[in-house]
Amino acid sequence: MEIQAIKYNKLVEQVGELLITGRQNAAQSVNTILVETYWQIGRYIVEFEQGGNEKAEYGTYLFERLSKDLTLLYGKGFSRSNLLYMRKLYLHFQISETPSHVFEEIETLSKKITWSHYFEILKADNPLEIGFYVKQTEIEKWSVRELKQQMKSSLFERIALSKDKEGILKLSRNGHVVEKPEDLIKDPFVLDFLNILQQYQYLENDLEEAIITNLQQFIMEMGKGFAFIGRQYRMSIGGKHFYLDLLFYHRILKCFVLVDLKRGEIDHQDIGQMNLYLNYFKKEEATEGDNEPVGIVLGAHKNHILVEYVTDSITNKVLLSKYQLYLPDKEQLQHQLEKLLEN
Repeated sequence: MEIQAIKYNKLVEQVGELLITGRQNAAQSVNTILVETYWQIGRYIVEFEQGGNEKAEYGTYLFERLSKDLTLLYGKGFSRSNLLYMRKLYLHFQISETPSHVFEEIETLSKKITWSHYFEILKADNPLEIGFYVKQTEIEKWSVRELKQQMKSSLFERIALSKDKEGILKLSRNGHVVEKPEDLIKDPFVLDFLNILQQYQYLENDLEEAIITNLQQFIMEMGKGFAFIGRQYRMSIGGKHFYLDLLFYHRILKCFVLVDLKRGEIDHQDIGQMNLYLNYFKKEEATEGDNEPVGIVLGAHKNHILVEYVTDSITNKVLLSKYQLYLPDKEQLQHQLEKLLEN
């Protein structure tokens, strides 16, 4: 009887797994068909506009009229804004003019993200930015809410400004792929979710406490691959105790990542201290299979000249970056990015 019960439980488990996979595939299939259908609707709208002077004569009136008629005939889903973004979806992902097998030709449309994701992504005007958020949503498996948060924080511009022209184009095509320690850095990191007012005279402990309270959002800002180990991690060196603010392990780079928080400007002593911590971790904490640890010092300000001189002779990987307690000025970042792309 016990063997029969085990076999029966196994049967239930197998059926359950099959159902879950089937439902996931069905939902994915429905999403793919919906996105492809909206792309095709966008194509019909563009072809209608190009067939005469409809765009010039009617402007938004075309979309208002089409929205009313389609809603009357087919129900919800055809608001004016939805139709405008269907048109933009086609224009951005325009692959071929051949009408046959049209859906197979939409090679750059992702089958892993929903129309709701595309609706948000297409609010961006820069084609490079659109490409980046499509790919990054795939990689990170962002929800629509998480995508909106990252776009609001100007993630694309913040990463792109640390790269050269070719690096920016690669970023748009492939997303932000972490291959080396330097890829962990954004400058600045945006910590607006901590809700600490700029005028408030907070201490480093306050900053750390706020990060721990909002750890999930902090890890999301840090990027894919971070696993939290602990706070105020104690190291005993030469009879003295030292405490690291935050300790992570990065599963992609396969190394410890040490994070030290500074309320004000990063100075040479902070860099020297992080170098000490990294030497300790290399000898005392790293095990077989671990790569060398990486240190990140996060401060409200950094002196670029001082940083250049202090880090010049350090062999350990010490990365320095600013953090902001407020959202960056997107227009200013876009302007800086445009200048970089012009060079």
